Amino acid sequence: MKVNGKEMTLGNNQNLLQFLEVNQFDVATLAVARNGEIVPKASYETVTLGEEDTLEVVRFVGGG
Repeated sequence: MKVNGKEMTLGNNQNLLQFLEVNQFDVATLAVARNGEIVPKASYETVTLGEEDTLEVVRFVGGG
């Protein structure tokens, strides 16, 4: 699977939430696009990932 342009190993039958937690992403401060489409946070547990998937994970950054 590709995440932010880098190849990453995917565990068997992982959903998106599990993947993010295992890889120490802070779920509260990010947005995820899977194969070019934004995934609503409410769907993270129901989205099953596959080796062919491409994720873009973007963190929210405050500033002024």
